[in-house]
Amino acid sequence: MEAVIRVTDALKSFRETRLSTLRTPAEFFDIHRISRPADFNTAISRLTYNTRYFSGNYTLIVAALAVYCIIASPLLLLSLIFLFGGFAVINRFGTTLLSSPFEVYGQVVTQKTLYTGLFVIGIPLLWFSSPFMTLFWLIGASACLILTHACLIEPGVESEYANIEGAV
Repeated sequence: MEAVIRVTDALKSFRETRLSTLRTPAEFFDIHRISRPADFNTAISRLTYNTRYFSGNYTLIVAALAVYCIIASPLLLLSLIFLFGGFAVINRFGTTLLSSPFEVYGQVVTQKTLYTGLFVIGIPLLWFSSPFMTLFWLIGASACLILTHACLIEPGVESEYANIEGAV
């Protein structure tokens, strides 16, 4: 029960810090502000301003791509459910069901034995589901989308006042 409370508290703090900076879709997808930067310095200044200004939107893009990756790879989804579900079941019911170790075909089964079996089956299953390829695809796709958007969108008029406000 306290794990659920910790997760909800973490989600609340995430929503208050990251998602409070969400910009409207009309502002995020404003095609009238799209232009090619004149030079490298302009691109870098747009990049630094827009990554701070649209940080909530970029976080949602990364989260949506991560969910897509997990759903599009059924073996990865299965292996993650197997590992996390097995860990949760052993952690939850292992202490109550295994208060006294029992024997199966002459072998004593303890909670440690269950964890060992879970990882002996789960780690190769996870390895065959290619989590590193998925992680690198997620990093590459997110970087391409975010960097392209941040470089092409012209900062609004408020960006000029942000520089003055920081200097005062």
